[in-house]
Amino acid sequence: MAEQETTPVTNGSGDAGTASDNGDPQISVLAQYIKDLSVENPSAPQVFQWEDQAALDVQFNIQVDSVGEGVHEIVLKIDVSARSAKGIHFVVDLSYAGLLALRNIPEEALGPFLLIEAPRLIFPFARQVVADAVAGAGFPPLLLDPIDFAGAYMAQLQAAQDAAGEAGADSPAPADTPTDS
Repeated sequence: MAEQETTPVTNGSGDAGTASDNGDPQISVLAQYIKDLSVENPSAPQVFQWEDQAALDVQFNIQVDSVGEGVHEIVLKIDVSARSAKGIHFVVDLSYAGLLALRNIPEEALGPFLLIEAPRLIFPFARQVVADAVAGAGFPPLLLDPIDFAGAYMAQLQAAQDAAGEAGADSPAPADTPTDS
C-alpha cells in the first residue's frame, strides 16, 4: 500500500504546525440554526378553495453581531407573504442564523465577507426551511430564487454614499437649532 501524504486541518485552536500558522484566511461554520420561525395560515380552510393566484412578496435582511473574538453570528431574516384579492394565503417569517469563526481576514474584507459570502453560505439551508414551512401550511413547497447578496451590498453602499454626498452638499443649520428671523 502506498503512503499517503496528509495536510493537517485546523479546528481553530491554532495548534503548532497547522495551517493557521501561515496567515491564510480561515473560515469555519460552527453552527447553523433557526433563531425564530413563524408560519401563519390565517385564511384556512377557505384559502384551499380559492382559485386566485397569490402574489408573493419576499423581503430579506441581514444582521451581523460579534459574539466573541473572531466569532460572528449572521442572521438572515426572510419574510414571505402570499396574498390575493380574497385575502392572505400564508405568511412565513424566518430568522436563520450561522455562527462563523474567522481568522486572518483582512479588515477591509471583513464587511463584504460578513454581508455577502456568509449569507450566501447559509441561504440554501434557510431556503429549505421556508420550503418545508410553506408545505407544512398545506401549500406546494416554495423554492425561493437565489438572492444576489453582492448586488444588495453594492446597492446599500451606493445609497450610503449618496446620502453622505447629499448631507455634505446641503449643510443647513440642524433642524432643532432655533434661528432668529
